[in-house]
Amino acid sequence: MTAAPEPEPEPVTRTAPRRVRRAVLTQQWRDVAFLHWPVDPAAVGALLPAGLRPDTLDGRCYVGLIALRIVRTGVLGGPGLPYLGSMAETNVRLYSVDGQGRRGVVFRSMDASRLVPALAGRWAAGLPYTWSRLRVRRDGDLRTYTARRRWPGRRGGSSAVTIRVGAPITAPTALDDFLTARWALHVPGRDRTRFWPNEHAAWPLHRAEVEHLADELVGAAGVALPDGPPASVLWSPGLRVRFGPREPG
Repeated sequence: MTAAPEPEPEPVTRTAPRRVRRAVLTQQWRDVAFLHWPVDPAAVGALLPAGLRPDTLDGRCYVGLIALRIVRTGVLGGPGLPYLGSMAETNVRLYSVDGQGRRGVVFRSMDASRLVPALAGRWAAGLPYTWSRLRVRRDGDLRTYTARRRWPGRRGGSSAVTIRVGAPITAPTALDDFLTARWALHVPGRDRTRFWPNEHAAWPLHRAEVEHLADELVGAAGVALPDGPPASVLWSPGLRVRFGPREPG
């Protein structure tokens, strides 16, 4: 019997293709740095949860190192929390397509500067959070993001990134949109992969250049980087985001 063909991935859109009618989580994302490298699709497939396939652009997959500040997380319609709801985060992510053709993000690791949110994200949401020492510094057009892991896992895994923020992007490329216009997480569950949609405005993006990069987190996430600098470096001042209820994959 011939297997049914996989559905084509949904179009890449700069605004959410699905409305979040009931927000279970709200956040503000600030000072977001996006660094991306191309990786072999054959190497990515084994790192994705069951039921997903690598998302590609022109035959290439990408791994992202994303660093940001999260501000005033709110739960179930409640107000954003100023202390426990605010933290620095650095994550390593891949891009995926599920059996319905829905594009999403798979997090290979998520380093957070607050212990309680890291524990909640790890045990309640099934996300691969690690409690780490993180810092985000601003100096003119420079942004520096540092991370060093505390728990769980091997202590000392670290990352240090400094970028110089450039001009705003008025006409994003297909690659810019592919890497940033992501409207869901694909999260492993006990029985199946879950689809967790989000909604926000179109990203305000700037070009950026790497001034310094010393990272161990991407390799620790199981992804071997090609030699050379990132293929894409972007920065955003940030936006507000709403997450809806999780759905079966």
